[in-house]
Amino acid sequence: MITLGSIRRYTVYMKKRKGFIFTDKKHSNRAVMATILGVISLGSLGLMVFLSYRNEGNVGAGFGVGALLAVLYSTIGLILGLVTVQEKEYYRFFPALGILLNLAALVSIGLIVYAGGSLQ
Repeated sequence: MITLGSIRRYTVYMKKRKGFIFTDKKHSNRAVMATILGVISLGSLGLMVFLSYRNEGNVGAGFGVGALLAVLYSTIGLILGLVTVQEKEYYRFFPALGILLNLAALVSIGLIVYAGGSLQ
């Protein structure tokens, strides 16, 4: 049977805690930069593939330079992410996201180069 006293005791247990959790961890600038470099390289690769598809494969040398820059950005971002993920005083979200984005960019560049080489 539910009484007024049992409801009051139940609401006491349901109250929000008034404590704080203090931590010394913070987001690393290198990890944020790794994530930004991954977004830039994936975005530029996506744009290059879209424009190449729209022009039916007739593209200039600027697309090759853009792909080389994307490789450079992804490699630097991957190194920054790997260095930061090993440090214990930083949160792990941005290093992991940077590593995933840069690996995705490098894999997609590899697939594009492989597909282009197998067409002949």
